[in-house]
Amino acid sequence: MADEGLFVSIKNMAATLVAVVHTRLDILSTDLEEGRERLMSLLVMAFVSLFCLCVGVVLLAIFIVVAFWDTHRLLVLGLLTSIFLVAGAVLCGLAIRALKAMPRLFKASLIELAKDKQHLDS
Repeated sequence: MADEGLFVSIKNMAATLVAVVHTRLDILSTDLEEGRERLMSLLVMAFVSLFCLCVGVVLLAIFIVVAFWDTHRLLVLGLLTSIFLVAGAVLCGLAIRALKAMPRLFKASLIELAKDKQHLDS
């Protein structure tokens, strides 16, 4: 009888410990998601600033084309267009790949802790 009471007590304590760890990890995951949302707002500001810089680069490209207007305008325009299109496509592909690969933090750990808690409760 005493062994059964001790076993039940240890089982209850383990279930409580797993529940506490699960709660803490869930809170940590929520905090990290909020941090990711803040990061996204910073990225929006970064994209706006990049847009402004890109407009400046485009205006610089137009200036260069106008400067070479009498001699090699088509060559300069073709080279600048190619450089911008290739760079934009490569960076867009890298950004999309990085965003798709971003998983929820601690997702697997939370699932496993929920399984442990359910197993100890039964």
